[in-house]
Amino acid sequence: MAHLPKATSLESPSNDYHILPVTQKQLQYALAIAEKSSVDLPPEARVDRRAMSAWIEAHRPRRAPSRFDNYPSSKQVAFAERIARKKRREVPRECFRDRMMMSRWIDSNL
Repeated sequence: MAHLPKATSLESPSNDYHILPVTQKQLQYALAIAEKSSVDLPPEARVDRRAMSAWIEAHRPRRAPSRFDNYPSSKQVAFAERIARKKRREVPRECFRDRMMMSRWIDSNL
């Protein structure tokens, strides 16, 4: 039975295994945001994916509100329709115009 040499401190796993590197798309998007808004991108955000995501979320441009913002998502509608088929019921029409109403209907019919 052969003995393997012990790993040196350089070869041993580091304690920062939980830090994921920033993706190229994240970096490009963050640099575009920083350039447009004249804000500096901090060095720690360039290294850690979570820090980069937080920075992007805090600095990305917000879109204008839409009249469809309160509508249920397509996944929510599909899920409700699947429940309705199983229970041989119909989803009330007003649920298709209000995401909270749809959510309540889903919860009450699970």
